Amino acid sequence: MMLEPTKPAVSSGKRSARSRVLEPLIQESTPAIIARQLRNAIAGGDFPPGCQLTESGLAAELGVSRGPLREAMQRLTQEGLLVSHRNRGLFVITMDDDDIRDMYVARTAVERAALEQVILRTPDEAAAVLSDCVADMERFADDPNGPQIADADMAFHHTLVELSGSPRLSRLHETILVETRMCLGAMRGTYVSSEERIDEHRRIVDAIEARDMKRADEVMISHMRDGLSRIIAEPGVASHFPGTDIDPSPDVPVNPLPGSPT
Repeated sequence: MMLEPTKPAVSSGKRSARSRVLEPLIQESTPAIIARQLRNAIAGGDFPPGCQLTESGLAAELGVSRGPLREAMQRLTQEGLLVSHRNRGLFVITMDDDDIRDMYVARTAVERAALEQVILRTPDEAAAVLSDCVADMERFADDPNGPQIADADMAFHHTLVELSGSPRLSRLHETILVETRMCLGAMRGTYVSSEERIDEHRRIVDAIEARDMKRADEVMISHMRDGLSRIIAEPGVASHFPGTDIDPSPDVPVNPLPGSPT
């Protein structure tokens, strides 16, 4: 008796019906890898604001040639994380109060847009993934101002934007999060308890799960406003979020996201 030849799992021109279990490999260029390492070092405070970065020192430390290193540093200069001073070299940016306010305006815009896309696309999946991020924050609840809960906090926001499925939002957010982490030192000691910090993120997840776009938008605005106020302790912080006040005064209009329920 002759056996029929075994058919391949995936026939030509057709996709397999089974769900994907393996993610495609992403091959990064050497400059991209170097740029990511530099971003992480800047975000973590290894290269503090105002620190000068030299090609010779970094090339030796990373074990790379100056060509890809120079390209990586140019990327970070274009992103605004490094600044070039003529005849002096490249330095990590310093951020004054106006820079921090502007950074939070940009961050609020990106995360509001990401939140909208998450609710429109995959709210149930996103709520489950972000609930795990909140659980990670809860693991470090004993130290409400410690570095571990701060890292978990940033991971929540990074994950939120990644779940939006927008590569452009992700690229914008990557630099903004580095700048945010540079400012986190100013927030040390401002949380009386971890529950206050964790609850802000839990409310975002609850709004996603409920598919309540208006409520999610309001909670995100409030969360961003709170973060800015903890870094810059001054009255009228809400005025630095033009068009995003939840309870506006007569001369501060509200501009909801396009397509958001009113």
